[in-house]
Amino acid sequence: MDEKYLPEVVRIEQENMDFPWTAGNFRDSMKAGHHCVVLIQQEAVIGFAVLMMVLDEAHLLNIGIDKRYRGQGLGKQLLRWVMQTARTLGGLNLFLEVRPSNHVAIKLYESIGMNEMGLRPGYYPALQGREDALLMGCAL
Repeated sequence: MDEKYLPEVVRIEQENMDFPWTAGNFRDSMKAGHHCVVLIQQEAVIGFAVLMMVLDEAHLLNIGIDKRYRGQGLGKQLLRWVMQTARTLGGLNLFLEVRPSNHVAIKLYESIGMNEMGLRPGYYPALQGREDALLMGCAL
């Protein structure tokens, strides 16, 4: 991801999340060597993904699609890129965390073969304290 796309990525993140990543969080991921990609349509950033590799494990740290472009299969397209990139980099498994309240995301992840693998209690900040995270994963 080129730094020039950061304002649009942050905008999408802020529109999608109650507790969004900051520009600094995205910069830190880029500096750490995480694989950051933007989805562009007609010269506009409409989505992004951040993938971290640790040995043969891939971890999807963040993903988002502009609300105006949802329901068009773009999230699945971006996830397929994540999976292919992880395979290319030697990944054997893909993992991610998701809020149990995010039913749309869970359905999307299940549609590409991901399964619930566990629960991380109190993982996410929430309006009323903390929210658990579902740990999901699949073989690549």
